[in-house]
Amino acid sequence: MKVFLKDGSSKEYAEPMAIIDIAKDISEGLARVACVAELDSEVVDLRTVVDGEHELNILTFDSEAGKAAFRHTASHVLAQAIKRLYPEAKCAIGPSIADGFYYDFDMESLDRDALDKIEKEIKKIVKEGATLERFTLPRNEAIALMKEKEEPYKVELIEDLPEDAEISFYQQGEFVDLCAGPHLMNTKPLKAVKLISSSGAYWRGNEKNKMLTRVYGTAYTKKADLDAHMEHLAEIKKRDHNKLGREMELFTTVDVIGQGLPLIMPNGVKMMKKLQRWIEDIEDNEWGYIRTKTPLMAKSDLYKISGHWDHYKDGMFVLGDEEKDKEVFALRPMTCPFQYYVYKASQKSYRDLPLRYGETSTLFRNEESGEMHGLTRVRQFTISEGHLIVRPDQMVEEFKNCLALAKHCLQTLGLEEDVTYHLSKWDPENPDKYEGAPEVWEETEQHIRDVLTELNIAFTEDVGEAAFYGPKVDINAKNVYGKEDTMITIQWDALLAERFDMYYIDENGDKVRPYIIHRTSIGCYERTLAWLIEKYAGLFPTWLCPEQVRVLPISEKYADYAEEVRAELAKNGIDVTMDNRSEKIGFKIREARLKKVPYLLVVGQQEQEDGKVSVRSRYKGDEGQMPLADFIKDITEEIRTKEIRKIEVTE
Repeated sequence: MKVFLKDGSSKEYAEPMAIIDIAKDISEGLARVACVAELDSEVVDLRTVVDGEHELNILTFDSEAGKAAFRHTASHVLAQAIKRLYPEAKCAIGPSIADGFYYDFDMESLDRDALDKIEKEIKKIVKEGATLERFTLPRNEAIALMKEKEEPYKVELIEDLPEDAEISFYQQGEFVDLCAGPHLMNTKPLKAVKLISSSGAYWRGNEKNKMLTRVYGTAYTKKADLDAHMEHLAEIKKRDHNKLGREMELFTTVDVIGQGLPLIMPNGVKMMKKLQRWIEDIEDNEWGYIRTKTPLMAKSDLYKISGHWDHYKDGMFVLGDEEKDKEVFALRPMTCPFQYYVYKASQKSYRDLPLRYGETSTLFRNEESGEMHGLTRVRQFTISEGHLIVRPDQMVEEFKNCLALAKHCLQTLGLEEDVTYHLSKWDPENPDKYEGAPEVWEETEQHIRDVLTELNIAFTEDVGEAAFYGPKVDINAKNVYGKEDTMITIQWDALLAERFDMYYIDENGDKVRPYIIHRTSIGCYERTLAWLIEKYAGLFPTWLCPEQVRVLPISEKYADYAEEVRAELAKNGIDVTMDNRSEKIGFKIREARLKKVPYLLVVGQQEQEDGKVSVRSRYKGDEGQMPLADFIKDITEEIRTKEIRKIEVTE
C-alpha cells in the first residue's frame, strides 16, 4: 500500500492501514490535531482504512473540512447532552454550518438558562472522552434501530434513502445517531464549545411541517479563539439591520399585516427617498433613461406570453381561479412585460435605439415564510428597475454601461469593496427550466464572460442561477451573518423579443428583433437599506441620514436664536431638528449621539452674539465655533458630493 502526501513525499506500508495510524507514523503531533483527511480529494474519517495507491492529505482544524468535521462532532455531543437532560426529546438533523453548527429537536423551547445547563452537560461528555465508532446496517435493521430508540425523524430520513444506500451510524457512549460523517475520532478535542441561541425551525424547512426547536452553537480548539468569535458575534448583533433598523425607527413589522411586509417608518422613508431621487436623477440626466409608470398587476395572459406563468407562477400572488373566474390577475413580480408594451405602442426605427426605460417599481413575490428576514427578503419591495431595448450591434456596449452604472452606485455608497460578481448560467442538465436553444445560451454566456474579462472584473460562474430567458451578472453581498444575497442584477436577453413580437425597422426597411437588457442600478431599495444599516452600523454618510443636524440651545433663553439657525438650515435643504427641552446640554448631546445624528450645533449667548454655532460632529468631535454661513456651505457641499467622511471619534 502506498500514499502520496501533499508535500510531494510518499509512504509505503506492507498492509492496509487506517489513516489515523498513517498520521501517527508521520508525526504524533499531526495525529493529535488531525480532524479528517482527503483521500483522492474525498473527505473521509481518520478511521478509514487505506489500501492500494492513493493521494492523502491529512486535515486539521485550520482547513474548512477539518472545521466542519470538528463542529459536526460537537453537534452530536449537543444531541447526546439533550437526550441526557431531556429524554423525551426527538432528534432531527444536526449539521455543521459556517462558523458553527445547529441541531433540531422535537422538544420544548429553550431559554438561556436551559442552554447554560446543556453546556455544562456538554463539558461532562467531552471530559468523558468517548470514542466515536462508525457502523452500518441494512435498511430494515436501520429502521428497526431508530424505531426502537423512538426517533421518528431518523426513521423518515432512512425511508427516504435509496434501497441500496449504505446506512451509517456513529456511536459515542450511550448515544447513537444516523449520520454519513465524517467525524473526529473522539470527543476530547472539543475543549471550547458554546451554545449561542435557540429558535424555531420547521422540519425540513417546510412551513406545513411541525415547528422544531433549533439550537445553534459553535466550537473551537482553543478558548481564546472562541472568545474572539463571541466578541465578533457581539459586533454583528450591534450591526444586525433587523435589530438596529427597529431601534433607529427605520422600519417595523406587524404580525397582523404579515411576514415580508415591512412598514417603513418616517426615518426609513427619508433614506429611501434620498436613494430613489438620486438614482432617478442620475439615470435620467446622466445615463439617458426615460421614465415609465406601469400597473401593479395584470391578467394572466400577459405572464403566459412572457413565460412567467409556466416558469414562475408559484412565486407570484395570483388573484382568482382559472377554473372559476373569467379573468385571473396576478400582482407583478417584475416590470419587463409591461415596458415591452410601452415600446410596442409605436413603431421604432433603428435610429431610435437604444431605448432605456427606467421605473421605480413596486414588485410582489410570494417568498416562502421561512425565507423572510427583515428588509433583505420581503414579499413587497421597490426596485430601481430598467429595461434597455437595443440593436444587436449595441448590446455589448450597453451591457458594459449597465455594469458601469452599477459600479458607480456602489462606489458612491461606499459598498464596492463588499461585493462579488457572478456569471449566472443555465443548467444544461435541466433544459426544461429554460427557454431557447443551447447554442443561444452558450453564445450569450460567452458574451458576458468576455465583457467581464475585458473590464478586469473578477467573477465566478454559477450553473443553474440564470433567469429562464437568459444568463446574467449577479452582484452579490453578504449580510453580517455571512448569508449572501443578490443586490444588483444585469441580464442578457436574446429571447423575449420574439415572444412579444417586438421589432424595429432597420436601415433597409426590414423588421429586426431587438435584444433586451434587464437591469437594476441599485437593486431593491429595502435590501439596499438593510445593507447600508449593517455596513455603517447606523452611522450613515451625512447625505443619507434622516436627521443630518440637531440644534441644541444651552437653555430656553436661546431658543429663538436656535430656531433661526434651524430655519436657515432647513431653507438650504438640510434635514434638521431642534431640541428645545428643559434638559441639561450634556444630556441632550448624549441622546443625539445615541440617535446617530452626524452634526450637533450648540448655541448659547456667545454664539447668538457672534452669529455663530458650536459644531460637534461624529467625525472630529468638538470642531469649535464657526459662522453659520460657513457651516451651511461645508455641509451642503458634503451632501452634494455624497462624501463619505472618515469617523475619527468614538460614538
